[in-house]
Amino acid sequence: MESRVFQGLKVIDCASFIAAPAAATVLSDFGADVIKIEPPHNGDPYRQLPQLPGNPTCSQNYAWLLDSRNKKSLALDLGKPAGQAVLHTLVRQTDVFITNYPREVRRRLKLDYETLAPLNPRLVYASFTGYGETGAEGDKPGFDSTAWWARSGLMDLVRTEANAPPSRSVAGMGDHPSAMSLLAGILIGLYQRERTGKGTHVGSSLLANGVWANGYFAQAALCGATIIDRPPRERGFNALSTYYRCRDGRWLILTILNEDRQWPALTRALARSDLFDDTRFATKSQRLANSQELIRILDEAFAAHDLAYWRDVLAANGLVFDIVAKVSEISGDDQMLANQVLVPFEDEAVLTVNSPLFVHGASKVPPRRPPAIGQHSDEILREAGYDDAALMELRVSGIIF
Repeated sequence: MESRVFQGLKVIDCASFIAAPAAATVLSDFGADVIKIEPPHNGDPYRQLPQLPGNPTCSQNYAWLLDSRNKKSLALDLGKPAGQAVLHTLVRQTDVFITNYPREVRRRLKLDYETLAPLNPRLVYASFTGYGETGAEGDKPGFDSTAWWARSGLMDLVRTEANAPPSRSVAGMGDHPSAMSLLAGILIGLYQRERTGKGTHVGSSLLANGVWANGYFAQAALCGATIIDRPPRERGFNALSTYYRCRDGRWLILTILNEDRQWPALTRALARSDLFDDTRFATKSQRLANSQELIRILDEAFAAHDLAYWRDVLAANGLVFDIVAKVSEISGDDQMLANQVLVPFEDEAVLTVNSPLFVHGASKVPPRRPPAIGQHSDEILREAGYDDAALMELRVSGIIF
């Protein structure tokens, strides 16, 4: 059997929804043995998210496929002392414990750091919150749409123009990047344990990650900068860093910063040598001063051909651009496939989104289908030392499912 980076690492995913469980998913991609602890009967409420109105409709539970692949499910009632005792038994044999339960819930269910750390001095305890571990809002519930997107200032900034309503984020938009921060904390904790022999408490929050994602503007505000309202596209500040509509109604976006080299290339791509000779656009400062007129000219130019034409022409001229892709086009993106951004489930043609990092010489686990609720309860507890009589007692009392 091929050795994986985290082969033998035991992880408990005692969390719900996306950010914290997704960090466990990345560990599982590199070979960690991840136990997903869920409430009996209904399981993690994330299983039901795709059923809400407005979400993509599908015969498969795509949310669960993405964030619970490779894991084993233990359906455990943590509201009862016997269930807590089972968790404590598992924690004694665990390397990493991940949770996003609110602080008070952790204390009530006896899965807080102060309870679990004495059971296993080498435990890396990873907690994820909406608004942080301290402060008046430490127990405030939050999702990425609220704590990451809205509170960070991103929602206010990302408008088509200053007077437009703020934009809604899409499901998981802040959760998956935030999961990588929690993953980094876990890896730092494991590295520290390697050096000291002792575990520790690591963590992150949606609030911290939202402000980090908005760090460019956040730092500007912290320095007392004046934030400039975003104008309508047609009155943009820079014609070479905006988006344009093609003849077929599709959009592309230019981000040309090295204008000395790329402005001539753009005029060639557009077959508009007259623009290169136009004194209104001869220098960067002149192009910025006349940006609205240049946007009008480029609008007309790009409207003359379909997106496929411009994709080939702009690429051939070495310009920095991309298409505004539809999510339905991702599965056929050759660049994503070539770089294993998308990978198939084991023995299946169905693709999934790969974790966004690689380690040279270390292959990942071929993604396996996620578990049903409590699918591995008996298997997990047998490995932990429970015999048939003990398992029967836990089932009869409703502690496991």
